Amino acid sequence: MTNSLGITRDGLKVALAIKKDYRKGEPICMPGEKMRILSPENLMNHQLDLHSFEDPLPLAMVATRDPESPMALAAAARLSPLGTTTELVSGVVRLVGEASKHSQVRRCLELVTDSAFSPDAIAQLRHHASKIIVHTRAQYTAALRHNLNALLDGEIAPRRFVGEFFELTEAGNMRNDIRKKLVLSLLMSKTIRPSTKFLILENFSRLPEPVRLSIVAAVLASPPSRHTDIIKEELSWIVGQQPPETPQGVH
Repeated sequence: MTNSLGITRDGLKVALAIKKDYRKGEPICMPGEKMRILSPENLMNHQLDLHSFEDPLPLAMVATRDPESPMALAAAARLSPLGTTTELVSGVVRLVGEASKHSQVRRCLELVTDSAFSPDAIAQLRHHASKIIVHTRAQYTAALRHNLNALLDGEIAPRRFVGEFFELTEAGNMRNDIRKKLVLSLLMSKTIRPSTKFLILENFSRLPEPVRLSIVAAVLASPPSRHTDIIKEELSWIVGQQPPETPQGVH
């Protein structure tokens, strides 16, 4: 329940949990859904009820601390209309505008607060955030495609390709289904060398758990072939190394 200050106890708990996740390098998940990662599009969708994430404090934490600008901008866009609710929340928005690690967030919130949270300024922030999200996704997708072509042409070393692959998918805040599709296509490909596939599996833990479980299930369920049998063996070994309390999702 929101109090007269405009914040909730649940919101404070969520903000502290987000802070811990950032420190551990863990992705932020949808409220109550540990298998679904929160995306910039989720934050931009005001028709979507984010429950405790609707509180100013979790949004402020994401807008201030998230490592990726599109995610931080989306959180700022969802936070900014709340600045008119109470004096405390207005102060929180102003503080985010000063403390965010992203210059775009700082500039956008400065415009919003300087305009006394006018609807026009908030709408401009939302429009700018949407454009940045779309543009960033396109940039990362183009870079991934370029690197794959360079790998197949022998113009980039496999280790560099894999390193940049994970950096680009992480920085791009890619949806789980897209990450799964990309990794699966590489692991199941007849043109990607086994050495590259093993490098991908060396970095398998960098993928969010929902993606890992989906990939394992899909690979183990695929028909036997010389391209996948060795990958199946390696994935089975990886699954066997997980702690007993970690849900396996496959057998």
